[in-house]
Amino acid sequence: MGSEKIRVAVIGAGTMGSGIAQVSAAAGHDTFIYDTQAAVLSSAEKKLQDTFDKLKSKGKMSQDEAEAAFRHIHFVNELSELKACGIAIEAIIENVAVKQKVFSELEKILGENAILASNTSSLSVTSIAGACKHPERVIGIHFFNPAPLMPLVEIIPGIMTSDETLSSALSIIKSWGKTTVKVKDTPGFIVNRVARPFYGESIRIFEERCYGLPEGEQGMATIDWAMKEIGGFRMGPFELMDLIGNDINYTVTETVWTQFFYDPRYKPSLTQKRIVEAGRLGRKSGRGYYDYREGAAKAEPLRDEKIGRKIFERVLAMLVNEAADALYLGIASREDLDLAMTSGVNYPKGLLKWSDEIGVEIIMGTLEDLRATYMEERYRPSVLLKKVSEGHRKFY
Repeated sequence: MGSEKIRVAVIGAGTMGSGIAQVSAAAGHDTFIYDTQAAVLSSAEKKLQDTFDKLKSKGKMSQDEAEAAFRHIHFVNELSELKACGIAIEAIIENVAVKQKVFSELEKILGENAILASNTSSLSVTSIAGACKHPERVIGIHFFNPAPLMPLVEIIPGIMTSDETLSSALSIIKSWGKTTVKVKDTPGFIVNRVARPFYGESIRIFEERCYGLPEGEQGMATIDWAMKEIGGFRMGPFELMDLIGNDINYTVTETVWTQFFYDPRYKPSLTQKRIVEAGRLGRKSGRGYYDYREGAAKAEPLRDEKIGRKIFERVLAMLVNEAADALYLGIASREDLDLAMTSGVNYPKGLLKWSDEIGVEIIMGTLEDLRATYMEERYRPSVLLKKVSEGHRKFY
């Protein structure tokens, strides 16, 4: 199975499922979106029709292309209607037991050569495959939201995934115009693992009002300003968490933390937990770390270069440490690690290359200072970062 126009099944008609279906249909595949809820299917149909109409009106697709793509999409509520599909991509709730149930059912319906893929962002592909009689057919294919716009797709073989399944999955997703990176089946894969300090360390800086940081929303706005103005990131951590959804961000953080056997590097914060408990989920609820309600005043950052640089250097050091550790543990190649962060979450530079530019010794020094201050394992340097620093070498 390669990049030929096989039939594609998408399980789940939510935002991610609809986005994946759009990409598949635009690439010329007959695409079947399955969902048990008629209202969700109906909403997905309307949204996809509106999306193709907008693409047509903006000149991004011709009328014939838009109409053909929409005709490729079929909305179904019976799994039996997926039997002729060559690949099924599941995009439902992040719950292992629920996913296992779906995969065991899909395995009985689809042909023996069909690929069973999960769009999971942080759960074990091997664990999901454990419910199947033929786990060699199961693989992780993790798109980023919004799937039609974000170029990166993480391809995650489980322990039992066959080489043929991996090769076919890579071929199919590349044929859709996506940038692929191959990732070892570990919690959070590349992006959701390496990016954790962007949020977690920023929250800690805010909680402790480090470096003379102002309280309240002004403190958050100052951290966001520092990461954008000094670091060059497109969005600050608090803005980004509010955009992603604080419930989603907290769930991913907690999942990675528990799957790493409660490693303190990934420990969630009470600030995250409380804001979710308060229902302040971000833009989608009108309030998150910031207030998005009509008439709400926007907090102005304290534009202090000295404070901003300390914030940026601390968060960057933690990000680089994660990238170095992922490389040390063989999660992915150095090129794929850097590519994932620039293509998946729009980081201004690959973290390992960025470390080379700044100086690995400087990154190491920041981590050692933090560890000496806090006396916590959270700040332990990666073995590889330590070796590169001691050898006065670079990652590239």
